[in-house]
Amino acid sequence: MSFVDASAVTLLAPSHYRAVIPDSWQQGRGAFGGLVLGTLLRAIEQAAPGRPTRTLGGDICGPVLPGPADVRVVELRRGNNQTNLAATLTQGDTVLATATAVLSGPRAVAAPPFVPAPPPAAASWRDVPPIARDSRITPSFAQHYDYRSSVPAFTRGEPVIDGFIREREPLAQLDAPALVGRLDAWWPTLFSLEGAPRPCATVSFMAEILVDPATLPPAEPLRYRAQLMALHEGFFVELRELWNGERVVALNQQTFAILR
Repeated sequence: MSFVDASAVTLLAPSHYRAVIPDSWQQGRGAFGGLVLGTLLRAIEQAAPGRPTRTLGGDICGPVLPGPADVRVVELRRGNNQTNLAATLTQGDTVLATATAVLSGPRAVAAPPFVPAPPPAAASWRDVPPIARDSRITPSFAQHYDYRSSVPAFTRGEPVIDGFIREREPLAQLDAPALVGRLDAWWPTLFSLEGAPRPCATVSFMAEILVDPATLPPAEPLRYRAQLMALHEGFFVELRELWNGERVVALNQQTFAILR
């Protein structure tokens, strides 16, 4: 099942959507957070067509289980150029995830030229072999992604990750929900610090979509970089980046809880 199919939503009534969370996309007990947040964003984008996503902030409140889920979208404000929306995902009477998003067209304003510093040089993704999936240490959803790591995986070292990622089921076109999925799909940098996987959960997520995803080659991996920024009282924060060549296309700040 492709990410697009897995995160699909169907309109039931104005601002009310139905999603069906598929099996095989779990991360522990609940569904992979990138799928949950991508599903919320898909409903948000359907509720405000024509304006591209600029930011998505989300909270995972509890495990989202395989099966039906309801998504309700509220328009907070619609301006001449910008729309602010909020969405909640529920199963039964329980809110399990929330998100807010800013959708806005380009702004015709003068700005000084700016070219971000490129990331450190890396090998071509074609020269980096895919990571073989080990079902003993990787969650179920990982089977849907092609991971290529430029640094040793699951070994003790610096709390950084550098590699490439794409969907195993090629997408016809990349969109903002799929970029959210790619941002969230890699394992936490804490695993590199400790040298082994450990139960963790995303509690807060903020993504910035910096380019039109439709301009990116959907079948090719994006370079992925992440670093651990803080670790305190059982919570840690990482910064994540997606690059297409020397162009940064998405950023993510994520807060995790260490479960045990």
